[in-house]
Amino acid sequence: MSVKPTILKLGGSVITRKEKPLTPNTPMIRRLAKEISEANVSPLVIIHGGGSFGHPIAKEHGIKGGYKDPSQIIGFSKTHLAMLTLNRLVVASLINHNIPAVGVQPSSIVISKSGRIHFMEDKPLKKLLDMGFVPVLHGDTVLDSEIGFTILSGDQLAAFLAIELGAGRIIMGIDVNGLYTADPKVDPSATLISHITLRELKRLQHKIRGAKVTDVTGGMLGKVVELMPAVERGIPAIIISAIKPDNLYRALRREKLVGTTIEKGESFG
Repeated sequence: MSVKPTILKLGGSVITRKEKPLTPNTPMIRRLAKEISEANVSPLVIIHGGGSFGHPIAKEHGIKGGYKDPSQIIGFSKTHLAMLTLNRLVVASLINHNIPAVGVQPSSIVISKSGRIHFMEDKPLKKLLDMGFVPVLHGDTVLDSEIGFTILSGDQLAAFLAIELGAGRIIMGIDVNGLYTADPKVDPSATLISHITLRELKRLQHKIRGAKVTDVTGGMLGKVVELMPAVERGIPAIIISAIKPDNLYRALRREKLVGTTIEKGESFG
């Protein structure tokens, strides 16, 4: 690919009503699809989280911890089906906004080892991008060579694909403005970190608290840790609030906006 792709991760807390199981945030999905369409960025890979579709079922059946009991098999299937259902809603909305989106199931192209991506069949993805399609992947249940199966988070997937595809940047659209010194939802003294280097991030890591709601993939701390390997290779990550209208459009168009930029190099201020 002559142009470096953009990896866009849409948080499950943005596209679903996270407190209500199996409930999409349909107006939000529509608006984000409109902003992606208007930004007209190519090549583009979209990954979305599970929110109220994947997390509650995965947690109920203990999928992330691996295979321990035959009763989990149906839980694996139910979690996967929930993610397919959400993926279909996202893809349909993108197509309605004239984006040539194609849903790609990670469970069909990934094998993990102890919870980390070990093998990915990426030829179909690369071919889709070369032809001008927009692959839409998602957090998913995947088979694991060590523990039988697990949950592959959209965050791990975003960083892995950024490296694999030689991406120019990762955009993380979540439900807060970016990375804070504390959880802004519970701590009024929390301040936004607008720019941070990898070295500074590792120092601050212990201050970033996990999510309060059910999230089997680790909340904000999990997101930040997952991004590190990609940032280490010189791929900047931008964390923004996708809930605020036009934020995603501006991020895709490289316009100035409130958020957190994570880069490998030293901080400028």
